[in-house]
Amino acid sequence: MRRIEVQRETWPLKNKFTIARGTRTEISVIIVKIADGDLVGRGECFPHSRYGESLESVESQIASLSESIEAGLSRQKLLTTLAPGAARNAIDCALWDLEAKAARFECPEVRAWTIAGIDQFQPVQSVMTISLDDCDTMAAAAKAAVAVGYDRLKVKLGGGDGCDDERINAVRSGAEGASLIVDANEGWQPEELARYMTAMRLADICMVEQPLPASADDALRGRDFGVPIGADESFKTRQDLNALVGKYNVVNIKLDKSGGLTEALLAAEEAKRRGFGVMVGCMLGTSLAMAPATIVAQRASYVDLDGPLWLSDDRTHGITFEHGRIDGFSSKLWG
Repeated sequence: MRRIEVQRETWPLKNKFTIARGTRTEISVIIVKIADGDLVGRGECFPHSRYGESLESVESQIASLSESIEAGLSRQKLLTTLAPGAARNAIDCALWDLEAKAARFECPEVRAWTIAGIDQFQPVQSVMTISLDDCDTMAAAAKAAVAVGYDRLKVKLGGGDGCDDERINAVRSGAEGASLIVDANEGWQPEELARYMTAMRLADICMVEQPLPASADDALRGRDFGVPIGADESFKTRQDLNALVGKYNVVNIKLDKSGGLTEALLAAEEAKRRGFGVMVGCMLGTSLAMAPATIVAQRASYVDLDGPLWLSDDRTHGITFEHGRIDGFSSKLWG
């Protein structure tokens, strides 16, 4: 019979991390461990208040399924048993890890990506995030990132002070030649959209994530700004795709929103079939949270998995980032 264990962990950040909704100096995550004999599968999630989650609510959701999990609940059954979100993500990823470890008894070469139908892991290139700040600070951060080899940056905007066009011009001046994605985190209003999107186009931005609040994104419908628009807060699972047609060009798949790797892979497949570009993103987290997402990244055009780079320390056997490049991860970490 399986055994489940749930624990909280707190990880301090190297520097403050600021987006349109606020600033963090540390993160708190929940780890799910599912043991079957001597094998232990692990999954990590980041409960986010934007989606009505807290450490307590996620722990409660996991506890409500503990008996079913210990009795052998499958990943497929989990999809219809628990709503999408951080709790389902931690459980699902722990089950993937457990499945991969069990499969290696029969075939030592099996990894989680093998189970996902990927014969060989291909390197992926993640962006490095530039935190929201004043123009000079953001320009300096971008220049420093490019100087050490990062050529793909994600710029946090949504300052709410009418200066985001100035911020992006400052960042572009400090990051000449770099590929830039902008993430406004719902920080713009419909009346600001035309001015800001013109600034994004002139600054040669590759894509803008979630410029408007999800509740106001009908203002995007049928408009072409010359820059692709990505859905983040407006998108969780496959079921959201119909509502995004005509408003967004790209969907940002995050495991904590989709509720795990199982749904994330299905969502990526369906999004591409429907003509959407695919981005894989992350909440702040350790390498244990990023490893499953790198499997989705095998099928994505945009990759944002730099969460561990913001931490003061990472897990043992953590992912190695070579200027944002991820070549794989150790089976001692996950999968």
